[in-house]
Amino acid sequence: MNDVDYAPTGPKVLQLLALLLMRAGQVVDSETIIRELWSQHPPRSVRKTMQTYVYHLRQCIERNGLAGSDVLRTRVPGYVFKVDPEQIDVFTFRRMFRRGRDLMADGRPAEAAKTLRAALALWTGPAMSNVPCGPVLSAYAVDLEEQQHAARYLRIQAEIDAGQHWDLIAELRSLVTENPHDEGLHGQLMRALGLSGRRLEALEMYRELRAKLNEELGLEPCADLQRLQQELLSVGR
Repeated sequence: MNDVDYAPTGPKVLQLLALLLMRAGQVVDSETIIRELWSQHPPRSVRKTMQTYVYHLRQCIERNGLAGSDVLRTRVPGYVFKVDPEQIDVFTFRRMFRRGRDLMADGRPAEAAKTLRAALALWTGPAMSNVPCGPVLSAYAVDLEEQQHAARYLRIQAEIDAGQHWDLIAELRSLVTENPHDEGLHGQLMRALGLSGRRLEALEMYRELRAKLNEELGLEPCADLQRLQQELLSVGR
């Protein structure tokens, strides 16, 4: 909204807002709110304190004219934030991620890649990076990060399937450097190299990864990587 940050400045109020937005349109019970805000050490007058934070959140919403006065409603056994999920980036991301998966399943990788790129563009940093997180939001943030990684992996696969392997090599090299034990990313880079006529580089990469896994973890590459290596070796035979 005009690049103005309207988020509450109080850490607990911001935490409460994040929890309610996480379940937009659904009742969040008071026990869940208490567990998120105070974990194992709630104050003696915990319900009164929680109600105070709800009041401050309502004041923040009304003061900044962010929504109607009844957007935050009391509903037994807790509270509900009545807002269209389409106004919240995380719900839009999830919808577009599902659409990208469906397009891939339908054999339309170019459209899938475009959709997944748009979904990933909604991310501006780590999940909940500006919010103090208790146990509920921490678990939610981990789930979101896993979904982001899955969407990125699928987007890369869609672009490979759409014939854009040349353009992916630099990005994949960077990702592999950042994630040295991620066999899925290694496999995607090997495939992109192989499709780009750089089969020897792909095979050398496999040998380096195998040596690293053996030395550091006592493991062999996963079955998918072993099959990919055999495919690369069989080319031209």
